[in-house]
Amino acid sequence: METSGMLAGIVCRELEPRLWPQLETLFGKNGACGGCWCWWWRLAGVERWDDVKGEVAHERLCQAVQSGGVHGVLAFDGETPVGWCSFEPRASLPRLERSPRFRGTPAEGVWFVGCFFIQRGWRRRRLAEVLLGKAIEVMEREGARAVEAVPKETHGRPQADAFLFTGTYGMFERLGFRTVPGAGGKTTIMRREFIPGGQQ
Repeated sequence: METSGMLAGIVCRELEPRLWPQLETLFGKNGACGGCWCWWWRLAGVERWDDVKGEVAHERLCQAVQSGGVHGVLAFDGETPVGWCSFEPRASLPRLERSPRFRGTPAEGVWFVGCFFIQRGWRRRRLAEVLLGKAIEVMEREGARAVEAVPKETHGRPQADAFLFTGTYGMFERLGFRTVPGAGGKTTIMRREFIPGGQQ
């Protein structure tokens, strides 16, 4: 499935096994950020991140993509991959299920937007917002009743790109997400509900 975003020339494609080479190319030798290979939220409880990041995470992501076990959207400028958004059912992400912020809250039908990775030349051009819009379409089609995320509240101040991998508060707010009441502290949880019939 393809869709044009609000940036001229950009096309978003839903991840499928044949697009693995393009995702691998986008992430590059650093595995997106510090060897994460989009595995941070998938880490099992008995594992140490330092033992997994890098080549182990690379191989796991490759296998998961090839088996159809990874959801995401890639943005392309022509044939060049320039951006990525990852999302999954919340219950499938071990790190979230262990988090005190989410523990004990219903996960059935709830999806989670985990991360974004944007090619350097395309950052700060709202490409992540285009990807999020497409991701919302896919999750609604897949039957999500709600979507959650933990974006960064920048308060209008510049932030290092490495700290914005979960997106920004303003971007999610523009696409209909609202802060979860009582979810204060360092982690801002935002949520968007889906209502049957296509109305938010």
